[in-house]
Amino acid sequence: MNQETEISQIGEFGLIDRITEKLPKFNDSTVVGVGDDSAVLHYAADVDELLTTDMLLEGVHFDLTYMPLKHLGYKSAVVNFSDIYSMNGTPRQITVGLGVSKRFTVEHIEALYAGIRMACENYGVDIVGGDTTSSRSGLVISITCLGDCPKGEAVMRNGAKDTDLICVSGDLGSAYMGLQLLEREKIASAGRKDFTPDFSGKEYLVERQLKPEARRDVVKALRDAGIKPTSMMDVSDGLSSELLHICKASNVGCRVYEDRIPIDYQTAIMAEELGMNLVTAAMNGGEDYELVFTVPLHCHEKIQNVPGVKIIGHITKSELGCAMITRDGAEITIKAQGFNHMAAE
Repeated sequence: MNQETEISQIGEFGLIDRITEKLPKFNDSTVVGVGDDSAVLHYAADVDELLTTDMLLEGVHFDLTYMPLKHLGYKSAVVNFSDIYSMNGTPRQITVGLGVSKRFTVEHIEALYAGIRMACENYGVDIVGGDTTSSRSGLVISITCLGDCPKGEAVMRNGAKDTDLICVSGDLGSAYMGLQLLEREKIASAGRKDFTPDFSGKEYLVERQLKPEARRDVVKALRDAGIKPTSMMDVSDGLSSELLHICKASNVGCRVYEDRIPIDYQTAIMAEELGMNLVTAAMNGGEDYELVFTVPLHCHEKIQNVPGVKIIGHITKSELGCAMITRDGAEITIKAQGFNHMAAE
């Protein structure tokens, strides 16, 4: 068994050197990355710059009982890339801030950073800086991502118009079901040293929770088809929440149809096993990192030819409110029931 190294043995700067050694550069806009007091970036005059940041706290956003550190690093980066793609942009650079408690070794942080680097290599993003500090409350990860899009091409959440079509990519609820599966196996393993979790037949759900991917392919497909969404968000807190955000920002209402919500077979099987309402899970689960967006009605034929995208409803006038049409034709008001970071405990 290899001897693990306490961070105190090499210090903060030694740790930084270890995890940032020989970082590749993918973007011409990165002039100077890691190694100076700040990064130097250069963007052309014909692009709009995009900036997003996300913080993940141990015990709130992730559980290291079943979340491998390499997967955590990958996911931490990808969720930021997803925010840039949901603006119709391309991620270019990230900075990484870490708060680390004494129970973590150098090898732990190297595993975390290996996941971050893998994500950056897969998506062509440069790591250009960051910070590390001690933490008294477990592991804290804060990533800021910079990106860009052609000038005037950014898609906000406030552009949806009456009669626009509502579309989503991929399927919904699978990441949430993956979380339920992981939590179930965690409970089953309590106090058992010889326990082996059973994920057979549900590997897709586990992957959706532990290693999500940002939908750059959808953004590219829309561009190739000549479609610019009127509004767009990624599904991080649940479809219900994202739809309400779009409708509030755009001052519109919406109608989505229960029988059009895309749901994977494994998600349906898992919901049945757990006795959970499948549509509720799909509408409110979150962490799918799919894209929900609106397009003008005249794009109906074009959008049907975009792979992996499904039309699930349409935008209405604001006075009609936001509702889901059930399979039997009833209207149910859409409420935000996804994860609330500031909810009372």
